[in-house]
Amino acid sequence: MQSKLIREKFLEFFIQKGHQHQPAVPIIGKDDPSLLFVNAGMNPFKEIILGNQPIIAPRVVTVQPCLRVSGKHNDLEEVGVDTYHHTLFEMLGNWSFGDYFKEAAIAWAWELLTEVYHLPKEHIYVTIFAGDPQDGLPKDQEAAAIWAQYLPPEHILSCGKEANFWEMGEQGPCGPSSEIHIDIRPEAERKTLPAAQLVNQGHPQVIEIWNLVFMQYNRQASGRLVDLPHKHIDTGMGFERLAMVLQGKTSTYDTDIFTPLIAKIQQLAGKPYSDTMAVAMRVIADHLRAVAFAIADGQAPAPTKAGYVIRRILRRAIRYGYSHLGIQTPFIYQLVAVLVAQMEGIYPNLIAQQDYITQCIQAEETAFLKTLATGLQLFNQLDARDIHQGTIEGRVAFTLYDTYGFPLDLTLLMAKEKGLTVDVAGFQQALQEQKKRSQKDAASSQGDWQVIQRAVQPRFVGYDALVVTTSIVQWRTIRNKQGVAYQLVLAATPFYPEGGGQVADVGVIISGQQSIPVLDVQKEHGLILHTVDQLLNSMEQPIEARVDPIQRTLVAGNHTATHLLQAALKAVVGDHVVQKGSLVTPALLRFDFAHSTKLSGAQIEAIEAMVNQKIRANIACVEQRAVPLETAKAMGVQALFGEKYGAEVRVIAFDPAYSIELCGGTHLPYTSQIGFFKIIRETAVASGIRRIEALTACKAQEFVTQQAATLNAIAALLKHPKALVQTVEKLLREKKQLQKQLTAYQTQTVQQIQLSFEQIGAVYLLLQAVQLPHPDALQQLASRYANQYKKSVVLLAATFDQQAHLMMVVSEALAPSYNAHTLMQSIAPLIGGKGGGQPLLATARGDNPAGIPDALQAIRRLCVSAHITD
Repeated sequence: MQSKLIREKFLEFFIQKGHQHQPAVPIIGKDDPSLLFVNAGMNPFKEIILGNQPIIAPRVVTVQPCLRVSGKHNDLEEVGVDTYHHTLFEMLGNWSFGDYFKEAAIAWAWELLTEVYHLPKEHIYVTIFAGDPQDGLPKDQEAAAIWAQYLPPEHILSCGKEANFWEMGEQGPCGPSSEIHIDIRPEAERKTLPAAQLVNQGHPQVIEIWNLVFMQYNRQASGRLVDLPHKHIDTGMGFERLAMVLQGKTSTYDTDIFTPLIAKIQQLAGKPYSDTMAVAMRVIADHLRAVAFAIADGQAPAPTKAGYVIRRILRRAIRYGYSHLGIQTPFIYQLVAVLVAQMEGIYPNLIAQQDYITQCIQAEETAFLKTLATGLQLFNQLDARDIHQGTIEGRVAFTLYDTYGFPLDLTLLMAKEKGLTVDVAGFQQALQEQKKRSQKDAASSQGDWQVIQRAVQPRFVGYDALVVTTSIVQWRTIRNKQGVAYQLVLAATPFYPEGGGQVADVGVIISGQQSIPVLDVQKEHGLILHTVDQLLNSMEQPIEARVDPIQRTLVAGNHTATHLLQAALKAVVGDHVVQKGSLVTPALLRFDFAHSTKLSGAQIEAIEAMVNQKIRANIACVEQRAVPLETAKAMGVQALFGEKYGAEVRVIAFDPAYSIELCGGTHLPYTSQIGFFKIIRETAVASGIRRIEALTACKAQEFVTQQAATLNAIAALLKHPKALVQTVEKLLREKKQLQKQLTAYQTQTVQQIQLSFEQIGAVYLLLQAVQLPHPDALQQLASRYANQYKKSVVLLAATFDQQAHLMMVVSEALAPSYNAHTLMQSIAPLIGGKGGGQPLLATARGDNPAGIPDALQAIRRLCVSAHITD
């Protein structure tokens, strides 16, 4: 059965059972600060399970891409090594929110597997929760009794908490589970050993394919279990594993989900999918899927947070291609077209973003291969400080891994080629220390919610009011490396939580004579959380929530200007411009957009002029709330990839023919209130992504005033206020001509200087203070003498503008015994400065020219000492 049909049959089956099909959400965990990525099918329903959102559809079916590469659910190191783990996988799930429970969940799972997919009943095994005395939980006799209707007793196994009690984390929803396993071993193996003895033992052909979770508890911070408001069913079946079983394979990588990608990798590598190459090809195919889905959902590789994880996944794939397949040029980007062709009609955002995904991956490959080349150069320059008794220090191997992306196996291979070993224990120690530092920095804990009002549904009123009288619904304590703080949920709040690129509101909460500042506002699981550093004296009394009106106005102005900017970009640059990120603060706005080339000066001027014309036109902000999503799209609004939208959305328009967008942010009533708009910077942030930074209102006026003052000051200095540009151009031409003359003079001067070497043993020394017209001439002179002898050390010194300058060149034949970097660091303090560089070339600069003779003599003594030792 082809994989596409497997998906279709799963959805059809549960739709016929009264389930509503909900499309997959983006895999980037934007709505949950505790997650970088969606790592389970239940993530999008967490708010419903916790009781923070009402149950609208009691039965739901989904096919949800998930990414497991960090935290508790991390399959990265198993990927490619075994035959069934993946970073990105699709989870087939059916859900009941307060509707059916164990009886129907088990019956329908059995019906789907045996009557729709026609899996052999005699090869199916299930596990049920054996109970846990510590939590006071008995064995799940109910699930065992239901399964007994379908399977013999020897196929129903009791397992402990680790295998059959599902928990979202240290806190949160949880419950007993029942796993469904299948034995796909050859018949001869089945006869020698019952599969019951291999369930949950890591056997690659006796595997779990479906987990039915009976969600009924909430684990509190204290560890205590309390009942959830409703009992829920949460099931998750691994799509790739199911395809493996239905297609008669023993590896998920042999299914039609992966074979087109692996075939393309074989073609690009010019190597077969053999035992020695298989792991690398599996890693590359898997990681390409993860990276492509992440980029399509709005998270490109980046230096921090979720973007850094995506970058590490892609770099891992590049390293496998580099180390194991011998591919030293960008190639992974060529797999994108293959993946997109597979997903046609299933994940439309992949198709729509194909060019961008391809450009992004190609640029990352190009940059990282350069980094790898730098790492190779550094490896080849390792010296006695890094190698002891033929062993490369663990810290050095870790630096190559952490900074330059060198996997340990690549360092081991290169070390072996040079007759060296690597301190693997030291590497692992450095790695563990880094992990501990990261965990310590990220460590935080949350107390249980202290509920004051149970029947109140919190709501946001900040579009209509900045000051409201309200009350506290619930609160909790949070602890992290900054200390202790508190999060409050209000019955009604005017505070806008950070989101959509807009920073959170600031302000105060007032109760009687007590006023406490609101430090941060975030949205988590549908609740708006107000972070404060102290609690009110009385938590039950009415309070006043007051937003800072000045900051709100400045932020709203920049957000409105961002909408006008995006529309102007489309008008001036082209309709291909798509938002890729934004930041809206009181001080500035930043807008990232898809475009391959730098904007011209004329384009920037045209964009500025158009935005300012719309500001002067005093266009009213037209807001429409609770608009059905499909109705909004019909109005011409384009939904952003990577954003999760509800059934109803908010539409903001400034002259619908000019700007109309889905937006949850705050805006000014009229564009004229922005005042003035000024672009201050346009740069590249990634391949195919440009960034504009701009100012509005007073900040824009201050910028223009400062620029004008700078120009006036330059004009006054040049005494040509009316022809400033022409005067500067003339000065630059004259400077260029003078530079040519200076270079010619320096070359002539250097050629005229005659210096003599001193021989100490087999080494020739040139240690001399010279007089030169310019610092550049010092390097010219040193380079002239550097290759005169096979084994030489050249150290030249000169004084420029009352500063001492040193230049050292060591011939390659003397490395690593003589290291220019180390030698220069040792003598730089003698001239009152610092120095360093590469093993063969180093420089120093200091404020004590009188120390030059001492520096020259110090190197002579070191060389003489080295000769005597030899």
